[in-house]
Amino acid sequence: MRLDGFGLLVEDMAKMIRFYRDVLGFEIKEAEDASNVYLVKDGTLFLLYGRKDFEKMTTRRYEYVKGLNGHSEIALYVDTFDEVDAAFKSALENGAAPVLEPELEPWGCCVPVARVQHRPSREARPENLLYC
Repeated sequence: MRLDGFGLLVEDMAKMIRFYRDVLGFEIKEAEDASNVYLVKDGTLFLLYGRKDFEKMTTRRYEYVKGLNGHSEIALYVDTFDEVDAAFKSALENGAAPVLEPELEPWGCCVPVARVQHRPSREARPENLLYC
C-alpha cells in the first residue's frame, strides 16, 4: 500500500480555491462554486471537499475544529533555505500569520510554520490551517 494523496474538508470552497490557485500556484481548473476539487500536484493527489457536500454525500454530520487547526499540517517542499525564506515571506504578504519563523531543526530541515487565516480585507486566504 502506498499513500496516494490527501483531502481537506473545507467550509468556504471559493476562498480555498483562490488561495491554492492564486497564492500557491496550484493548477485548479474547477470553478469557485465546485463541490470538490481533484488535482494531482507533484505526483500527489490533492482533494478539497466542501464540508456540506461531503456530509450530504456520506449522510453524516462531522465536528470541525474552531480557531487554529492543530490536527494536521500541510508540508510544502522547496530546494534551498533561501526559497524557504522567500516562500514564508510571500505567505505573510498574502495574509498568513507567523506561528514559527523559519528555523533549522535538529533533523536538518528548515521549518517555518504559518497560520493562514481569513481576514475580511483580503479574499485569497483559506481557513485556519497550519502550513510548513
